[in-house]
Amino acid sequence: MCPDQNLSSEMPKDSSIKSVLIIGSGPIIIGQACEFDYSGTQASRSLREEGVTVTLINSNPATIMTDNVTADHIYLWPLTVESIIKILEEQQIDAVLPTMGGQTALNLAIEADNMGIWERYGVKMIGVDVKAIELTENREAFKQHVVSLGMKVADSFIANSFLEGKEAAQQIGFPLVIRPSYTLGGTGGGFVMKEEEFDEALRRGLEASPSHEVLVERAVIGWKEYELELLRDNNDNVVIICTVENLDPMGIHTGDSITVAPAMTLSDTAFQQMRDDAITMMRSLGNFSGGCNVQFALNPENEELIAVEINPRVSRSSALASKATGYPIAKIAAKLAIGYNLNELKNQITKTTSAFFEPALDYVIVKMPRWNFDKFYGADTTLGLQMKSVGEVMAIGRNFLEAMQKACQSQENNRAGLGADMKEWIQTEDILARLEKVSDDRIYRVKDALRLGGAGKINS
Repeated sequence: MCPDQNLSSEMPKDSSIKSVLIIGSGPIIIGQACEFDYSGTQASRSLREEGVTVTLINSNPATIMTDNVTADHIYLWPLTVESIIKILEEQQIDAVLPTMGGQTALNLAIEADNMGIWERYGVKMIGVDVKAIELTENREAFKQHVVSLGMKVADSFIANSFLEGKEAAQQIGFPLVIRPSYTLGGTGGGFVMKEEEFDEALRRGLEASPSHEVLVERAVIGWKEYELELLRDNNDNVVIICTVENLDPMGIHTGDSITVAPAMTLSDTAFQQMRDDAITMMRSLGNFSGGCNVQFALNPENEELIAVEINPRVSRSSALASKATGYPIAKIAAKLAIGYNLNELKNQITKTTSAFFEPALDYVIVKMPRWNFDKFYGADTTLGLQMKSVGEVMAIGRNFLEAMQKACQSQENNRAGLGADMKEWIQTEDILARLEKVSDDRIYRVKDALRLGGAGKINS
């Protein structure tokens, strides 16, 4: 699928960019490390193809991107402004690409910009701009921006103190969700179902946020959740590489959700609305070229659509979308960041077309997270807004059922697949109780419930 394109001003590669600094994602922490290794490595190779000297900083040695074949100069240093300054004094850096290291890299880039580091050393930020980062990470600013575009968001209030948080909860009511600003993997966030649980959850969220700021928001538990992966070039052309549907509804972090590509249960009206809104949101973020991830929630009863968040960077979902579609998002995003336009990138993907097209899938991809709770005695297996998975499997099939079964068979959990082993015969009441508490074995409990005739009780 090839969308309309704007060819008004074709732009070749920016010849002034001869050396780029890529900021990695840091230590091995859930939601932070290996998820961005794929994108960082791809971007580094993509830039070196164009004759650009690549310098990489990442404190994590257990990644492919820190292998000496990936970049020209590799620094296994802490991700701090002090480290950035040392690198800029040692190397002649023309531009910094912070979008390949997740939220960790974006936060570091903002910190360095606030201290005037990039300007002092004559370094240009590419792939994103500071205003876009601040807009998307400042929850109140994001809310106002989305509303100004004519779109909907969940009712919410920003809180920078405990008292403000309490006032927000009184106005919204329960259940609600707490979302800390400038955090990765949902750190510090969570649902609050009862008033007596709120004080502790609010304190935790405020402490987790680097800016001591949280968004107290109406909980849209049970709504469908979708993610779109987009790319934009200098001519404001936008392509949507993949639309991913979460099998788990709102309430489970997308990194802990079983996800399906392409989206399977959207009406055409809702799909087109989601596409239009995502493109409008990306074009409204500022003048930069690169990748973007947009998340939506959809009311299954009336198809009311609200914007959840937008990330002006590649994400762990970008890596999934790249593998699912065969479209190398980070590779193309890196080339867009140094000045190329989508239609100018020939023979990068299919060998016959430019990068200016949208993949059409005639197969189904299922991503299923993997957890290692058994390694941690007493660990809470409940899933929520804070990501807990330590890996994932990806299965491909001719339909959803085939791909889902392949994913279940790839889990290395001593099962023969979804519903294939009869080891666990659980009473219907037990299953219903375990379905109510969402945990890592939820999909197997759903199958057990259906097998034991629990569907009627579930629906009731």
